[in-house]
Amino acid sequence: MEQLKRSPWIFIPTLYFIEGLPYVLINSVSIYMFKSFQVSNQVVGLTSVIMLPWVLKMLWSPIVDIHGSKRSWAIYTQLLLGLCFVGVAVVVHAPSFLWPAVAVLVIAAFVSATHDIAADGYYMLALTHQQQALFVGIRSTAYRIAMLAGGAIAALAGLVEQATADIPLSWSMAYGAMALLFGMAFLFHRWCLPVAEKSMNQPRGAVPFLDAFRTYFQQDKIVPILLFILLYRLGEALLSRMAVPFLLDPRAAGGLAFSTATTSLMRDVFGLSGLIVGGILAGWLIAKFGLKKCIWPMALALNVPNIGYLYLAVAQPGLTIAYAVVIIEQFGYGIGFTAFMVFLIYIAKGIYKTSHYAISTGFMALGLMLPGMVSGVLQNALGYVQFFILVLLLTIPGLILLLFIPLEDKST
Repeated sequence: MEQLKRSPWIFIPTLYFIEGLPYVLINSVSIYMFKSFQVSNQVVGLTSVIMLPWVLKMLWSPIVDIHGSKRSWAIYTQLLLGLCFVGVAVVVHAPSFLWPAVAVLVIAAFVSATHDIAADGYYMLALTHQQQALFVGIRSTAYRIAMLAGGAIAALAGLVEQATADIPLSWSMAYGAMALLFGMAFLFHRWCLPVAEKSMNQPRGAVPFLDAFRTYFQQDKIVPILLFILLYRLGEALLSRMAVPFLLDPRAAGGLAFSTATTSLMRDVFGLSGLIVGGILAGWLIAKFGLKKCIWPMALALNVPNIGYLYLAVAQPGLTIAYAVVIIEQFGYGIGFTAFMVFLIYIAKGIYKTSHYAISTGFMALGLMLPGMVSGVLQNALGYVQFFILVLLLTIPGLILLLFIPLEDKST
Protein backbone atom coordinates (compact mmCIF):
# COMPACT_ATOMS: atom_id res chain seq x y z
CA MET A 1 0.00 0.00 0.00
CA GLU A 2 2.99 2.27 0.43
CA GLN A 3 3.30 2.41 -3.37
CA LEU A 4 -0.13 3.97 -3.72
CA LYS A 5 1.00 7.07 -1.82
CA ARG A 6 3.72 7.99 -4.31
CA SER A 7 3.17 11.41 -5.84
CA PRO A 8 2.46 11.55 -9.60
CA TRP A 9 5.21 14.18 -9.75
CA ILE A 10 7.66 11.29 -9.33
CA PHE A 11 6.47 9.07 -12.17
CA ILE A 12 4.27 10.98 -14.66
CA PRO A 13 7.10 13.14 -16.11
CA THR A 14 9.41 10.13 -16.49
CA LEU A 15 6.66 7.90 -17.91
CA TYR A 16 5.79 10.38 -20.65
CA PHE A 17 9.43 11.21 -21.35
CA ILE A 18 9.92 7.51 -22.03
CA GLU A 19 6.74 7.45 -24.13
CA GLY A 20 8.00 10.26 -26.36
CA LEU A 21 11.62 9.17 -26.73
CA PRO A 22 11.15 6.01 -28.84
CA TYR A 23 8.84 7.87 -31.23
CA VAL A 24 11.51 10.46 -32.02
CA LEU A 25 14.30 7.85 -32.13
CA ILE A 26 12.34 5.70 -34.57
CA ASN A 27 10.80 8.37 -36.80
CA SER A 28 13.15 11.37 -36.66
CA VAL A 29 16.61 10.40 -35.46
CA SER A 30 16.62 7.46 -37.88
CA ILE A 31 16.41 9.94 -40.80
CA TYR A 32 19.75 11.45 -39.75
CA MET A 33 21.19 7.94 -39.50
CA PHE A 34 19.97 6.95 -42.98
CA LYS A 35 21.35 10.17 -44.51
CA SER A 36 24.70 9.59 -42.78
CA PHE A 37 24.87 6.26 -44.64
CA GLN A 38 24.07 8.08 -47.93
CA VAL A 39 20.62 6.55 -48.28
CA SER A 40 18.69 8.26 -51.10
CA ASN A 41 15.75 10.58 -50.42
CA GLN A 42 13.40 8.17 -52.22
CA VAL A 43 14.32 5.38 -49.81
CA VAL A 44 14.21 7.72 -46.81
CA GLY A 45 10.65 8.55 -47.81
CA LEU A 46 9.75 4.86 -48.12
CA THR A 47 11.04 4.22 -44.61
CA SER A 48 7.94 6.09 -43.40
CA VAL A 49 6.45 2.59 -43.30
CA ILE A 50 8.05 2.50 -39.85
CA MET A 51 5.02 4.54 -38.70
CA LEU A 52 2.59 1.72 -39.54
CA PRO A 53 2.30 0.40 -35.94
CA TRP A 54 0.99 3.77 -34.75
CA VAL A 55 -1.63 3.56 -37.52
CA LEU A 56 -2.70 0.06 -36.48
CA LYS A 57 -2.41 0.28 -32.69
CA MET A 58 -6.19 0.62 -32.34
CA LEU A 59 -6.45 -3.01 -33.50
CA TRP A 60 -4.63 -4.52 -30.51
CA SER A 61 -5.47 -1.90 -27.87
CA PRO A 62 -8.29 -4.14 -26.50
CA ILE A 63 -5.67 -6.81 -25.72
CA VAL A 64 -3.84 -4.33 -23.52
CA ASP A 65 -7.19 -3.43 -21.93
CA ILE A 66 -8.16 -6.91 -20.76
CA HIS A 67 -4.93 -8.90 -20.35
CA GLY A 68 -2.71 -7.93 -17.46
CA SER A 69 -2.40 -4.48 -15.93
CA LYS A 70 -1.51 -1.28 -17.73
CA ARG A 71 1.37 -0.94 -15.28
CA SER A 72 2.90 -4.27 -16.34
CA TRP A 73 2.46 -3.52 -20.03
CA ALA A 74 4.14 -0.13 -19.62
CA ILE A 75 7.07 -1.48 -17.62
CA TYR A 76 7.92 -4.50 -19.76
CA THR A 77 7.53 -2.70 -23.08
CA GLN A 78 10.24 -0.34 -21.84
CA LEU A 79 12.54 -3.33 -21.37
CA LEU A 80 11.68 -4.60 -24.86
CA LEU A 81 12.40 -1.17 -26.33
CA GLY A 82 15.84 -1.28 -24.75
CA LEU A 83 16.47 -4.62 -26.44
CA CYS A 84 15.27 -3.23 -29.79
CA PHE A 85 17.74 -0.36 -29.59
CA VAL A 86 20.50 -2.85 -28.81
CA GLY A 87 19.45 -4.48 -32.09
CA VAL A 88 19.82 -1.18 -33.97
CA ALA A 89 23.25 -0.62 -32.40
CA VAL A 90 24.33 -4.04 -33.70
CA VAL A 91 22.86 -4.00 -37.23
CA VAL A 92 24.41 -0.64 -38.19
CA HIS A 93 27.72 -2.51 -38.40
CA ALA A 94 26.35 -4.95 -41.00
CA PRO A 95 27.53 -4.46 -44.63
CA SER A 96 23.91 -4.16 -45.84
CA PHE A 97 22.43 -2.52 -42.78
CA LEU A 98 19.42 -0.62 -44.20
CA TRP A 99 16.58 -3.13 -44.29
CA PRO A 100 17.67 -5.03 -41.17
CA ALA A 101 17.71 -1.66 -39.39
CA VAL A 102 14.26 -0.82 -40.75
CA ALA A 103 12.98 -4.22 -39.62
CA VAL A 104 14.28 -3.68 -36.08
CA LEU A 105 12.81 -0.17 -36.02
CA VAL A 106 9.42 -1.52 -37.14
CA ILE A 107 9.50 -4.01 -34.26
CA ALA A 108 10.47 -1.17 -31.92
CA ALA A 109 7.55 0.85 -33.30
CA PHE A 110 5.08 -1.95 -32.47
CA VAL A 111 6.47 -2.10 -28.94
CA SER A 112 6.41 1.69 -28.61
CA ALA A 113 2.80 1.92 -29.85
CA THR A 114 1.85 -0.73 -27.27
CA HIS A 115 3.63 1.29 -24.60
CA ASP A 116 1.60 4.35 -25.66
CA ILE A 117 -1.66 2.44 -25.16
CA ALA A 118 -0.56 1.16 -21.76
CA ALA A 119 0.85 4.47 -20.48
CA ASP A 120 -2.23 6.46 -21.53
CA GLY A 121 -4.51 3.85 -19.96
CA TYR A 122 -2.43 3.81 -16.78
CA TYR A 123 -2.64 7.62 -16.62
CA MET A 124 -6.45 7.43 -16.54
CA LEU A 125 -6.49 4.63 -13.95
CA ALA A 126 -3.80 5.79 -11.54
CA LEU A 127 -4.79 9.48 -11.35
CA THR A 128 -8.01 11.08 -10.18
CA HIS A 129 -9.92 13.30 -12.62
CA GLN A 130 -8.51 16.36 -10.85
CA GLN A 131 -4.96 14.99 -11.13
CA GLN A 132 -5.48 14.15 -14.80
CA ALA A 133 -6.43 17.77 -15.52
CA LEU A 134 -3.47 19.04 -13.51
CA PHE A 135 -0.89 16.79 -15.18
CA VAL A 136 -2.02 17.02 -18.81
CA GLY A 137 0.39 19.91 -19.39
CA ILE A 138 3.17 18.13 -17.48
CA ARG A 139 2.88 14.97 -19.59
CA SER A 140 2.86 17.01 -22.80
CA THR A 141 5.96 18.92 -21.72
CA ALA A 142 7.75 15.70 -20.76
CA TYR A 143 6.93 14.26 -24.19
CA ARG A 144 8.34 17.36 -25.91
CA ILE A 145 11.49 17.22 -23.76
CA ALA A 146 11.94 13.68 -25.05
CA MET A 147 11.88 15.07 -28.57
CA LEU A 148 14.57 17.56 -27.58
CA ALA A 149 16.61 14.71 -26.12
CA GLY A 150 16.29 12.82 -29.39
CA GLY A 151 17.60 15.85 -31.27
CA ALA A 152 20.52 16.09 -28.87
CA ILE A 153 21.33 12.41 -29.45
CA ALA A 154 21.36 12.98 -33.22
CA ALA A 155 23.64 15.99 -32.74
CA LEU A 156 26.03 14.00 -30.56
CA ALA A 157 26.11 11.19 -33.12
CA GLY A 158 26.98 13.79 -35.74
CA LEU A 159 29.83 15.14 -33.61
CA VAL A 160 31.21 11.63 -33.05
CA GLU A 161 30.96 11.02 -36.79
CA GLN A 162 32.92 14.21 -37.51
CA ALA A 163 35.57 13.37 -34.92
CA THR A 164 36.10 9.71 -35.86
CA ALA A 165 34.86 9.47 -39.48
CA ASP A 166 33.31 6.18 -38.32
CA ILE A 167 29.61 6.33 -39.20
CA PRO A 168 28.60 2.90 -37.84
CA LEU A 169 30.38 3.61 -34.55
CA SER A 170 28.63 6.96 -34.07
CA TRP A 171 25.14 5.52 -34.51
CA SER A 172 25.95 2.35 -32.59
CA MET A 173 26.97 4.54 -29.65
CA ALA A 174 23.82 6.67 -29.97
CA TYR A 175 21.34 3.79 -30.00
CA GLY A 176 23.41 1.83 -27.50
CA ALA A 177 23.16 4.73 -25.06
CA MET A 178 19.39 4.80 -25.61
CA ALA A 179 19.20 1.06 -24.91
CA LEU A 180 20.94 1.65 -21.59
CA LEU A 181 18.53 4.50 -20.78
CA PHE A 182 15.50 2.27 -21.41
CA GLY A 183 16.97 -0.42 -19.21
CA MET A 184 17.28 2.14 -16.43
CA ALA A 185 13.72 3.35 -17.08
CA PHE A 186 12.46 -0.24 -16.75
CA LEU A 187 14.11 -0.60 -13.34
CA PHE A 188 12.96 2.84 -12.17
CA HIS A 189 9.32 2.44 -13.18
CA ARG A 190 9.17 -1.11 -11.85
CA TRP A 191 10.08 0.40 -8.48
CA CYS A 192 8.08 3.63 -8.52
CA LEU A 193 4.84 3.10 -10.51
CA PRO A 194 1.99 2.64 -8.03
CA VAL A 195 -0.43 -0.24 -8.54
CA ALA A 196 -3.61 1.33 -9.91
CA GLU A 197 -6.34 -0.36 -7.87
CA LYS A 198 -9.05 0.30 -10.42
CA SER A 199 -7.18 -1.77 -12.98
CA MET A 200 -7.79 -4.84 -10.80
CA ASN A 201 -11.56 -4.38 -11.04
CA GLN A 202 -11.90 -4.12 -14.79
CA PRO A 203 -14.30 -6.66 -16.33
CA ARG A 204 -12.76 -9.57 -18.16
CA GLY A 205 -14.49 -11.04 -21.18
CA ALA A 206 -15.58 -9.96 -24.62
CA VAL A 207 -14.02 -6.73 -25.81
CA PRO A 208 -16.58 -4.17 -27.05
CA PHE A 209 -14.38 -3.82 -30.11
CA LEU A 210 -17.12 -3.50 -32.74
CA ASP A 211 -19.19 -1.18 -30.57
CA ALA A 212 -16.26 1.20 -30.23
CA PHE A 213 -15.81 1.34 -34.00
CA ARG A 214 -19.55 1.51 -34.68
CA THR A 215 -20.10 4.47 -32.37
CA TYR A 216 -17.05 6.23 -33.78
CA PHE A 217 -18.13 5.91 -37.40
CA GLN A 218 -21.75 6.81 -36.60
CA GLN A 219 -20.74 10.29 -35.44
CA ASP A 220 -22.34 13.25 -37.14
CA LYS A 221 -20.20 14.57 -40.01
CA ILE A 222 -17.88 11.56 -39.82
CA VAL A 223 -16.81 11.83 -43.49
CA PRO A 224 -15.48 15.41 -43.23
CA ILE A 225 -14.01 14.52 -39.83
CA LEU A 226 -12.00 11.63 -41.31
CA LEU A 227 -10.93 13.69 -44.31
CA PHE A 228 -9.83 16.48 -41.99
CA ILE A 229 -7.79 14.08 -39.84
CA LEU A 230 -6.10 12.67 -42.93
CA LEU A 231 -5.53 15.96 -44.78
CA TYR A 232 -5.06 18.66 -42.13
CA ARG A 233 -1.29 18.06 -42.05
CA LEU A 234 -0.87 16.87 -45.64
CA GLY A 235 1.62 19.58 -46.59
CA GLU A 236 3.42 19.28 -43.27
CA ALA A 237 3.61 15.48 -43.68
CA LEU A 238 5.58 15.91 -46.91
CA LEU A 239 7.72 18.69 -45.48
CA SER A 240 8.61 16.95 -42.23
CA ARG A 241 10.02 13.88 -44.00
CA MET A 242 12.17 15.90 -46.42
CA ALA A 243 13.16 18.84 -44.19
CA VAL A 244 16.18 17.04 -42.76
CA PRO A 245 17.40 15.73 -46.16
CA PHE A 246 17.00 19.29 -47.54
CA LEU A 247 19.14 20.77 -44.79
CA LEU A 248 21.77 18.02 -45.23
CA ASP A 249 21.92 17.63 -49.02
CA PRO A 250 24.69 19.46 -50.95
CA ARG A 251 23.88 22.78 -52.58
CA ALA A 252 24.43 21.23 -55.99
CA ALA A 253 21.42 19.00 -55.24
CA GLY A 254 19.36 21.96 -54.04
CA GLY A 255 20.01 21.48 -50.31
CA LEU A 256 21.78 23.69 -47.79
CA ALA A 257 24.77 21.39 -47.06
CA PHE A 258 24.70 21.65 -43.26
CA SER A 259 26.30 18.94 -41.14
CA THR A 260 24.34 16.36 -39.17
CA ALA A 261 25.26 18.04 -35.88
CA THR A 262 24.27 21.51 -37.11
CA THR A 263 21.01 20.29 -38.63
CA SER A 264 19.89 18.35 -35.57
CA LEU A 265 20.69 21.28 -33.28
CA MET A 266 18.79 23.60 -35.60
CA ARG A 267 15.68 21.50 -36.17
CA ASP A 268 15.48 19.10 -33.24
CA VAL A 269 16.77 21.28 -30.41
CA PHE A 270 16.15 24.96 -31.21
CA GLY A 271 13.28 24.19 -33.57
CA LEU A 272 11.61 21.90 -31.04
CA SER A 273 12.04 24.60 -28.40
CA GLY A 274 9.91 26.80 -30.66
CA LEU A 275 7.42 23.94 -31.03
CA ILE A 276 7.12 23.60 -27.25
CA VAL A 277 6.54 27.34 -26.80
CA GLY A 278 3.96 27.29 -29.61
CA GLY A 279 2.17 24.34 -28.03
CA ILE A 280 2.03 25.98 -24.62
CA LEU A 281 0.74 29.23 -26.12
CA ALA A 282 -1.89 27.41 -28.16
CA GLY A 283 -3.12 25.48 -25.12
CA TRP A 284 -3.52 28.69 -23.14
CA LEU A 285 -5.35 30.42 -26.00
CA ILE A 286 -7.75 27.51 -26.53
CA ALA A 287 -8.48 27.31 -22.81
CA LYS A 288 -9.23 31.05 -22.79
CA PHE A 289 -11.14 31.50 -26.06
CA GLY A 290 -12.25 28.01 -27.08
CA LEU A 291 -11.33 25.85 -30.06
CA LYS A 292 -13.95 27.31 -32.40
CA LYS A 293 -12.43 30.80 -32.21
CA CYS A 294 -8.84 29.59 -32.36
CA ILE A 295 -8.82 26.85 -35.01
CA TRP A 296 -8.60 29.10 -38.10
CA PRO A 297 -5.65 31.27 -37.01
CA MET A 298 -3.93 28.20 -35.59
CA ALA A 299 -4.38 26.27 -38.83
CA LEU A 300 -2.82 29.21 -40.68
CA ALA A 301 0.02 29.25 -38.13
CA LEU A 302 0.69 25.62 -39.05
CA ASN A 303 0.77 26.15 -42.79
CA VAL A 304 1.91 29.69 -43.65
CA PRO A 305 5.47 29.36 -42.22
CA ASN A 306 6.14 26.61 -44.78
CA ILE A 307 6.77 29.49 -47.19
CA GLY A 308 10.09 29.83 -45.38
CA TYR A 309 11.34 26.52 -46.76
CA LEU A 310 10.50 27.66 -50.28
CA TYR A 311 12.56 30.78 -49.64
CA LEU A 312 15.47 28.69 -48.35
CA ALA A 313 15.35 26.49 -51.46
CA VAL A 314 15.34 29.50 -53.81
CA ALA A 315 17.81 31.79 -52.02
CA GLN A 316 20.01 29.14 -50.32
CA PRO A 317 21.04 31.60 -47.58
CA GLY A 318 23.38 31.04 -44.68
CA LEU A 319 22.96 29.48 -41.26
CA THR A 320 21.35 32.43 -39.43
CA ILE A 321 18.39 32.76 -41.78
CA ALA A 322 17.96 28.98 -41.89
CA TYR A 323 17.77 28.93 -38.08
CA ALA A 324 15.09 31.65 -38.13
CA VAL A 325 12.99 29.84 -40.74
CA VAL A 326 13.18 26.49 -38.95
CA ILE A 327 12.32 27.95 -35.53
CA ILE A 328 9.38 29.94 -36.90
CA GLU A 329 8.07 26.91 -38.81
CA GLN A 330 8.29 24.70 -35.72
CA PHE A 331 6.66 27.39 -33.55
CA GLY A 332 3.74 27.52 -35.97
CA TYR A 333 3.61 23.74 -36.09
CA GLY A 334 3.35 23.63 -32.29
CA ILE A 335 0.37 25.99 -32.43
CA GLY A 336 -1.44 24.20 -35.27
CA PHE A 337 -0.77 20.71 -33.94
CA THR A 338 -2.10 21.58 -30.48
CA ALA A 339 -5.38 22.76 -32.00
CA PHE A 340 -5.56 19.52 -33.97
CA MET A 341 -5.05 17.36 -30.87
CA VAL A 342 -7.73 19.29 -28.96
CA PHE A 343 -10.10 18.57 -31.86
CA LEU A 344 -9.29 14.84 -31.63
CA ILE A 345 -10.06 14.92 -27.90
CA TYR A 346 -13.30 16.77 -28.63
CA ILE A 347 -14.60 14.10 -31.03
CA ALA A 348 -13.78 11.25 -28.59
CA LYS A 349 -17.19 10.80 -26.97
CA GLY A 350 -19.25 8.50 -24.79
CA ILE A 351 -18.13 5.39 -22.92
CA TYR A 352 -15.56 4.53 -25.62
CA LYS A 353 -13.57 7.76 -25.39
CA THR A 354 -10.25 5.92 -25.13
CA SER A 355 -10.99 3.76 -28.17
CA HIS A 356 -12.30 6.74 -30.15
CA TYR A 357 -9.12 8.65 -29.41
CA ALA A 358 -7.00 5.64 -30.44
CA ILE A 359 -8.94 5.38 -33.73
CA SER A 360 -8.45 9.10 -34.43
CA THR A 361 -4.72 8.97 -33.68
CA GLY A 362 -4.46 5.90 -35.93
CA PHE A 363 -5.92 7.85 -38.83
CA MET A 364 -3.66 10.77 -37.88
CA ALA A 365 -0.61 8.49 -38.18
CA LEU A 366 -1.91 7.21 -41.53
CA GLY A 367 -2.17 10.81 -42.72
CA LEU A 368 1.53 11.22 -41.95
CA MET A 369 2.78 7.83 -43.13
CA LEU A 370 1.31 7.74 -46.65
CA PRO A 371 2.51 11.20 -47.74
CA GLY A 372 5.85 10.51 -46.07
CA MET A 373 6.29 7.35 -48.15
CA VAL A 374 5.98 9.25 -51.44
CA SER A 375 7.77 12.40 -50.27
CA GLY A 376 11.21 11.24 -51.45
CA VAL A 377 9.90 10.21 -54.86
CA LEU A 378 8.16 13.57 -55.29
CA GLN A 379 11.22 15.53 -54.16
CA ASN A 380 13.48 13.61 -56.51
CA ALA A 381 11.13 14.17 -59.44
CA LEU A 382 10.42 17.86 -58.76
CA GLY A 383 13.54 19.22 -57.07
CA TYR A 384 13.35 21.10 -53.80
CA VAL A 385 11.87 24.38 -55.12
CA GLN A 386 8.91 22.75 -56.87
CA PHE A 387 8.54 20.28 -54.01
CA PHE A 388 8.05 23.08 -51.48
CA ILE A 389 5.57 24.78 -53.83
CA LEU A 390 3.64 21.49 -53.82
CA VAL A 391 3.81 21.44 -50.01
CA LEU A 392 2.17 24.87 -49.91
CA LEU A 393 -0.57 23.84 -52.36
CA LEU A 394 -1.36 20.73 -50.35
CA THR A 395 -2.11 22.80 -47.24
CA ILE A 396 -5.29 24.04 -48.95
CA PRO A 397 -7.50 20.89 -48.59
CA GLY A 398 -7.14 20.85 -44.80
CA LEU A 399 -8.05 24.53 -44.60
CA ILE A 400 -11.14 24.00 -46.76
CA LEU A 401 -12.29 21.12 -44.54
CA LEU A 402 -12.40 23.49 -41.55
CA LEU A 403 -15.66 24.73 -43.09
CA PHE A 404 -17.30 21.30 -42.73
CA ILE A 405 -16.15 19.77 -39.43
CA PRO A 406 -18.04 20.21 -36.12
CA LEU A 407 -16.32 22.90 -34.08
CA GLU A 408 -18.78 23.63 -31.28
CA ASP A 409 -16.94 23.99 -27.99
CA LYS A 410 -17.85 21.52 -25.29
CA SER A 411 -18.45 24.34 -22.89
CA THR A 412 -21.24 25.78 -25.04
